[in-house]
Amino acid sequence: MNWVGRTALALIALHLAVRAALAFGGYFYWDDLILVGRAGTQSLLSPGYLFDDHDGHVMPGAFLIAGAITRVAPLNWVGPAVSLMVLAALTSLALLRALYVILGWRPMLLAPLTFALFTPLAVPGFAWWAAGLNSLPMLASMAWVCADAILLLRTGRHRYAYSATLAYLGGLLFFEKAAIIPFVAFTIAALYHHVTDTGSVRQVWQRGRRLWVACLAVTAGWVGVYLVVVDQQRWSFDLSMTSELLWRSVTHGIVPGLAGGPWDWQRWAPASPWAMPPPAVMILGWVALAGVVAVTLLRKRRIGPLWLAALGYAAACQLPIYLMRSSRFTALELAQTLRYLPDLVLVLALLAAVGLCAPNRDTSTRLDASPARTVVAVGLAVAFVASSLYSTATFLTSWRDNPAQPYLQNARAGLAAAHADSDAPLLDQEVDPLVLQRVAAPENLASHMFALLPERPEFASATTELRMLDAHGKLVDAKVTWVRSIVPGPAPQCGYLVQPDFPVTMPLDGPLLPADWTAEINYLANSDGSMMLSLSEGAEAKVAVHPGLNRVFVRLPGAGDAITVRANTAALSVCIASGPVGFVAPK
Repeated sequence: MNWVGRTALALIALHLAVRAALAFGGYFYWDDLILVGRAGTQSLLSPGYLFDDHDGHVMPGAFLIAGAITRVAPLNWVGPAVSLMVLAALTSLALLRALYVILGWRPMLLAPLTFALFTPLAVPGFAWWAAGLNSLPMLASMAWVCADAILLLRTGRHRYAYSATLAYLGGLLFFEKAAIIPFVAFTIAALYHHVTDTGSVRQVWQRGRRLWVACLAVTAGWVGVYLVVVDQQRWSFDLSMTSELLWRSVTHGIVPGLAGGPWDWQRWAPASPWAMPPPAVMILGWVALAGVVAVTLLRKRRIGPLWLAALGYAAACQLPIYLMRSSRFTALELAQTLRYLPDLVLVLALLAAVGLCAPNRDTSTRLDASPARTVVAVGLAVAFVASSLYSTATFLTSWRDNPAQPYLQNARAGLAAAHADSDAPLLDQEVDPLVLQRVAAPENLASHMFALLPERPEFASATTELRMLDAHGKLVDAKVTWVRSIVPGPAPQCGYLVQPDFPVTMPLDGPLLPADWTAEINYLANSDGSMMLSLSEGAEAKVAVHPGLNRVFVRLPGAGDAITVRANTAALSVCIASGPVGFVAPK
């Protein structure tokens, strides 16, 4: 390995240091907590867990890794951060291998490598754990398959077909978007042979047929799995909005990213940050793009198809997402989150490496190697890295504004203290909407999010001590609000008399709409036992009762204008008085 290889490894080390600041400076966010909740309530090896339709994604590999890390250290960010670093290292080394296969240890290898390692276009897809578990294995797989495809065509050794197919399957296990890898690899291989004049598209197919056929067979099988798992009903036909999103991603994402932008990020919690490039970096981006196009066309021959491939992939890597997730109500900021661009970064780096292999034009001798060219190239690279690091730093500042972090840290401390102080269970509740909203149900329930914590009270449908997590995640004493109340019962000095053979319906003073309600039940029982309570339209909840005058709080999901009560225990008699039915609120 010459100085180019050592410099490349040094750049990767710097890249990983920057990524470490991002990874360890972040925290659980949105889908991360969905992964945590599922890992705590399902078997990690069950098909229902591994092959779950996660918002249109099929990602058994990501589920397995996330579940294993969560089981080892629940709600501890160190594990996810380390996993992101390991995947980033594998991805960067796979990219270096691909660039080496295309260019060898030539100084020009450092240009596409520097762009891929430091451009902010890949930052949002890394910092978010759930997104990183999707994209990073796919990127490593893509780089590996592209390198193996070229090696297969160059050497004819079948082992490259086998290793590429296995790498491709590995990428598919983490992200269904990896299905595009064989087409990217074929395109890269065909363009490489085109610019080096070593083979036609037909010859690329024939020489690599073993790989292409194997990958297409794997793709067909995975498409079948995807269609079984995902009932895709989210396609949008609003082509106007889709085109606006695509153009916004170009003007506010891709083009500023070519100059190390966007420099500035905006955020409305709990949404993820989106790029807000100032006019200066947008202009710099367009100048950089125009300069690169002009220089490459003046310097190189046969590179027209490479620019067409870059333009086509910039659209292809985003269109399926926008067609699935856009409508006339979609905010254009979706295109500015840059979450869907990490694979574009890698493809652009590979295309750049292929373009550098193209023969020089005879009229471009002024661009030959010289001290002046070296100074300009190094100066531009340093400026790009500095601009990119600034954008990465401003992203991290915005990313750290995460309401989930103080909420979860307060909740862990409060649950541990409650577990030490009392054996009373907790009623389940939804966590704060800024942490995880109802659309993620049931993973937005505290019983799912904190299922694996070793020091916490049990969650139950009834409790004698009403407590709740407030908006800051602190465990506080609570009360039941008087949305409705149980009408006083007919039995004098008893209210409603409940016995095993005589279930009772307790009317409310008004109807309740469908929701998760809580009832305060004040009762007098003659012995230990249990009874079942339910709203007119809702599931039953089992409640333990004890002799004497007591109070219990019961979670009753459903709707209706009455509560039905029946005793389960022989010889049990319970008198129930009036009480509130409503939501749980801090005292």
